Amino acid sequence: MELDQLISKFQQKDAQAFEALYHMYSASMQGAIYNIVRDEDIAEEVMQDVFVKAWHSADSYSAKKGRFFTWLVNIARNAAIDKTRSKAFKNSRQNLNTDYFVDIIETQDSLDNQTDAIGIKKFVTKLADKCKEVIELLYFKGYTQKEASEELDMPIGTIKTRNRQCIQELRNMVLE
Repeated sequence: MELDQLISKFQQKDAQAFEALYHMYSASMQGAIYNIVRDEDIAEEVMQDVFVKAWHSADSYSAKKGRFFTWLVNIARNAAIDKTRSKAFKNSRQNLNTDYFVDIIETQDSLDNQTDAIGIKKFVTKLADKCKEVIELLYFKGYTQKEASEELDMPIGTIKTRNRQCIQELRNMVLE
């Protein structure tokens, strides 16, 4: 079955379409979420919530506005960021053991292998360094634009402009 048909059936609340899309995208969503929450169990929990939310708001997806995957990853990213901002999440991080910090130390580059399940790593690596920094912080680490501005010591307007330009550059690469 073609993706468009699958999405249409998903929007009509077809359980088999839900299952097929879940199998297609769950690893990618979980990888994107994990890059933000840095906890496998929480990433899995949030990922399941993302699919339930997508199921309930399926009628809000429009192919005219963008790809289904993009719509889904935006739901995942927002849910992961919401999770990290929750009081329960912050409280659970107060007394972490050292294993947590060892896992955070980044090796080669900070784009995790699970995130690459979406196939974006090869495109991001082709971007200029200034774009890689912004994309990594905003989309792979879950920073807000204000937080990225502080981290990179740049005006927020510069972050917003680079974000727009870099995403457009990525979009052009992917669609070529």
